Amino acid sequence: MSRRIALAVLVALIPATTSAVAAGSAPQSSAPPNVTHENDSPINDQGSSYNYRSNVTLVEPPQPGLSVQVLEFADRLLLRNRTRKTVTVYGYSNEPYARILADGTVQVNTNSPAYFLNQSFYANVTVPSYATAQATPKWTVVDRVGELEWHDHRIHWMSPVPPPQVKDRGRRTKIFDWAVPIQVGAQPGAINGQLFWVPEEGTKTPVGAIVALVAIVLLGGALVLVVRRRRRADPRSAASAGGGETAERSSEPRKEAW
Repeated sequence: MSRRIALAVLVALIPATTSAVAAGSAPQSSAPPNVTHENDSPINDQGSSYNYRSNVTLVEPPQPGLSVQVLEFADRLLLRNRTRKTVTVYGYSNEPYARILADGTVQVNTNSPAYFLNQSFYANVTVPSYATAQATPKWTVVDRVGELEWHDHRIHWMSPVPPPQVKDRGRRTKIFDWAVPIQVGAQPGAINGQLFWVPEEGTKTPVGAIVALVAIVLLGGALVLVVRRRRRADPRSAASAGGGETAERSSEPRKEAW
């Protein structure tokens, strides 16, 4: 019976230990409450890294129905326009890059240099000569859902080599502040944010998991000692053991002493 109790206790503790391991190894988001991350894993873009986090800190002008998300840590922005106003996003030379009209129609300017630069994570592309900041915008409809998703080089680090600000790869480090200019109706504004270097939490040994495993080992050893002591102190166990020996002896053929 004691063995069954010990096994039941150990089995009951296994799910708790598994939960502690999972909780300890899961990466924790450093984003503020006004930002959510989607499609965090797997990373599908050639330059994305788990070591970077871009956080939106402020969207100006503040408008009901206007929201911005960071996708895949520091790779893309997702802008939702429910303001019933046209929202325009500007490129790297302050040219009109994309816009969401009041009715939800999403358009991109294919004469904008940003249209081509955003096709590559590190902007390793050749921009056509006709695509300049001074060129007349050529608007092309890409959707009608009131949402614009795009890769923006202003929100991530533009090199596979870690930035010089990172002196210790095991510590969270701010890389820079960033801003993407926008316009809501006739009001100029910006999507403001910050880029951070963060260590990969999955590579750290979870303290909670270690504590839970040590507790199970110690408890298991203590239960074994208790079971052994009870067996030694129980006279019925000794009697049953003795009875077994008597039965074995009585089954042997008796010999007469002459």
